[in-house]
Amino acid sequence: MLVIPAIDLRGGRCVRLYQGDPNRETVFGDDPLAMARHWQRLGAQLLHVVDLDGAFAGSAGNSGIIASLAASLEIPIQLGGGMRTREDVERSLEAGVSRVILGTMAVERPELARELVREYGYRLLVGIDAREGQVAVKGWKEAAPLKAVDLARQVEAWGVTGIVYTDIQRDGTLRGPNLKGLEELLEATALKIIVSGGVSSLEDLAALKPYAPRVSGVIVGQALYTGKISLPEAIQMLGRDGS
Repeated sequence: MLVIPAIDLRGGRCVRLYQGDPNRETVFGDDPLAMARHWQRLGAQLLHVVDLDGAFAGSAGNSGIIASLAASLEIPIQLGGGMRTREDVERSLEAGVSRVILGTMAVERPELARELVREYGYRLLVGIDAREGQVAVKGWKEAAPLKAVDLARQVEAWGVTGIVYTDIQRDGTLRGPNLKGLEELLEATALKIIVSGGVSSLEDLAALKPYAPRVSGVIVGQALYTGKISLPEAIQMLGRDGS
């Protein structure tokens, strides 16, 4: 199970939001590339990058920074936020992003999302962001008439092999992951799942370890930035290669 540091970009800076609320922002750095290199140096094997400006506006807002990250790092990055069109996806992949995460598109433009999955296969993941089991879209601002479990079943039928599952009410709160919601997804599908939201301690990581290998990774943000979790210690606990 990989430990995946999160880099959330807003206005060119590294930030964290509380439950996705743009009015409750904490800035952790003005140099995303320096931050990314920091996590790489500490042993990260993959970075999770979110273009918050893209998520809120519906179009890429930090393309230059993201291209710089992809070109400068030795480790791959996966990118979400603002991937609403074919052009958004293709531009990101051409810039060197390893995997693109489809969120709103999977709900509002399912035919396009399914078409892209057929073309790009494992390079596309679907992000399922849920509040009390209900899917949220457009930077978590709007609720969709769809349950997380139903969306997971739908994208699995398209041929998607992995999802990023975020519990919005846990994100940025350090309250621990939503294990009940995770178990519902694991029972409903055969998908590989990357878990995000609420991880606050090595104990939280230990609680996720029994779900491997179906849970292939865990995204950690706030806890790394505040020092509640040491990345090298987390990697040692879960295994550098996910084993």
